[in-house]
Amino acid sequence: MKWLVLLGFVGLVACATSPEGRRQLMLLPDSQMDQMGVQAFEEMKQKDKISTNAADNAFVKCVANAITGALDEKRNWEVVVFDDPNVNAFALPGGKIGVLSGILKVTANADQLGAVLGHEVGHVIARHGAERASAQLLEQGGLSVLGSVLASPGTPKYQLLMAGLGLGTQYGIAMPHSRTQETEADRMGLQLMARAGFDPQQAVELWKNMDKASGGSPPEWLSDHPSNANRIADLQAHMAEALEIARATPRKANCRR
Repeated sequence: MKWLVLLGFVGLVACATSPEGRRQLMLLPDSQMDQMGVQAFEEMKQKDKISTNAADNAFVKCVANAITGALDEKRNWEVVVFDDPNVNAFALPGGKIGVLSGILKVTANADQLGAVLGHEVGHVIARHGAERASAQLLEQGGLSVLGSVLASPGTPKYQLLMAGLGLGTQYGIAMPHSRTQETEADRMGLQLMARAGFDPQQAVELWKNMDKASGGSPPEWLSDHPSNANRIADLQAHMAEALEIARATPRKANCRR
């Protein structure tokens, strides 16, 4: 029966192409993903403590604005710093960025935070959340269940769908990005931080810091693959292009703590 349900949605399945030319399953339009991202973000703001540290807020918003300002599509992004010791950050469709204050202890400077946020925004631009949410919808029965799922916060199906956006930590469900999605976001983030006027070489230093902070284990805010060493090697392999972009880009923001 499950397979009959899935086959019934074959005609509705749409495909997209990632920035690196990979075929992606897309059941949800960008407008629906934006709505889901806004809904999830509003829930987080209501239940999680928001930081009142003026210096942290100014610093994070300075870096985030530089990153989003380098995007081709111009929109107003909402940036919130959450008072949480966990090492985590995320970006959501609908123009939302969340930074947990714990990550500021691992990022040594604005360039390294730029690497973090460039990576997270890269997931959004590459539509990785839509790709994962589409897979979850197929498992749950297709688009016909979307309305009922979104209307039922707190249920397992709702939590699974929200975790597909990249909020696994917040919803208590481990749903890491795939190795391919992580690598795509790394490469997009490297170019994005260079276009924003940050030093792309600091992305490598960030991962060295992450490796030390986690005792050689992957940090909570990203999946358990690729390994830190492989991630650094791939960043270095694409560094020449990013440095060329950086050389042609004046530093856009003087972000300091």
